[in-house]
Amino acid sequence: MSSRNQILEAIKNAQPAIKPLPVLDYTAVTPIKELISSFEQFVNAVGGRVRFVDQSAELTLEIENARQEGRLILNRLNGFSSMDEISPDLNELEKLDRVYVRGSLGVAENGAIWVEETSMGNRILPFIAQELVIVLREEELVPTMHDAYQRIRINQEGFGVFIAGPSKTADIEQSLVIGAHGPVALTVLILKSGLAVPA
Repeated sequence: MSSRNQILEAIKNAQPAIKPLPVLDYTAVTPIKELISSFEQFVNAVGGRVRFVDQSAELTLEIENARQEGRLILNRLNGFSSMDEISPDLNELEKLDRVYVRGSLGVAENGAIWVEETSMGNRILPFIAQELVIVLREEELVPTMHDAYQRIRINQEGFGVFIAGPSKTADIEQSLVIGAHGPVALTVLILKSGLAVPA
């Protein structure tokens, strides 16, 4: 037997025995009772901001006013102002000032928001504009990432992403740069429960 084969055989014989995955008891995780306040706290901590919307007309008016001001807005929200088609030209998308998308759920323990591909329309959309606005309903907040993974529909969507705060990076000198490779601002709009708004 060659030395190469001896080495490979030794590696094969030295592998540890296969063990079953542990069964995790998620009920042991301390529940988060104040979902909204916890979510808001963590969104603020990672550089984003949270606003509460009491009437769906507020959001429609905000989008229309921004357009009248001459800002380049792309709205992916069904039922709020006119829903925009996405240009296939990335040079055009790069000029966007603000993008509105729907989030599927928000996580109270860390401020992360799950955004599905159908909400984006294009996977690059949440990362190419100067400002990203994600819209959630109050009842779409969950306590922990364990709860979030129980609810996301990756088998139906094929792609989704957790977004937490605007783009950030820091070098070895501990100099934090916001917007280095993505939006410089993230706003999460939370729609009050009971609003008649599209999914």
